Amino acid sequence: MDKIEIQDLDLFYGNFQALRKINLRMKAHEVTALIGPSGCGKSTLLKSINRMNDLIENCHIEGKILVDGKNIDDEDVNLLRKKVGMVFQKANLFPMSIYDNVAYGPKTHGIKDKKRLDEIVECSLKQAAIWEEVKNDLKKSALALSGGQQQRLCIARALAIEPDVLLMDEPTSALDPISTAKVEELILQLKENYTIVIVTHNMQQALRIADQTAFFLQGKVIEFDRTQKIFNDPKEKKTRDYITGRFG
Repeated sequence: MDKIEIQDLDLFYGNFQALRKINLRMKAHEVTALIGPSGCGKSTLLKSINRMNDLIENCHIEGKILVDGKNIDDEDVNLLRKKVGMVFQKANLFPMSIYDNVAYGPKTHGIKDKKRLDEIVECSLKQAAIWEEVKNDLKKSALALSGGQQQRLCIARALAIEPDVLLMDEPTSALDPISTAKVEELILQLKENYTIVIVTHNMQQALRIADQTAFFLQGKVIEFDRTQKIFNDPKEKKTRDYITGRFG
């Protein structure tokens, strides 16, 4: 079954149309990459999946986004964002301890028991492949960590609320190659338990980690297929031109 289904989605900021008739189906336990040049609508679509665009004035959406067959507009937005977690381009940690960063989400959802919080923090940090590096420093400020560690901590924080879907907006763009490789390895492990949608400017990254890829241009999906097919045998000339570096 499709985990996420996007049907005839149009999105407007005032009079400007940012997305045009988007139709995509994303399978459970797969990584879907959204690629394309800057300003083509990738991040706009990503943020629509957990209604982050609700926060933007004059944003108007037509069409439907379904998660597990349910229209996200009919869901309580806080419950939706518990189910659909988000990791941003820049690590956006709170100025508090490593432990408190991870425990923050579960606490806001009503978990107060210290033993249960300890378990969630440890489990989330292990899933984000950073437990061994920070287990003796949980009371230290999260802001003291390296960039790569901070981004994995953001992933741990997203996992702590036990989502089904993880949205990632260029999660490695600010990282060095070693940290990038760690996050990519982590994404491949996480898809066993989560459905992942990632926006990336790095086409090699899409090729390494994505099961399927959508190529965006000027607010439209030009082509959507299995990743190997998109990169090795694209149907559309525009896709081929972008992938071979003729523009973008």
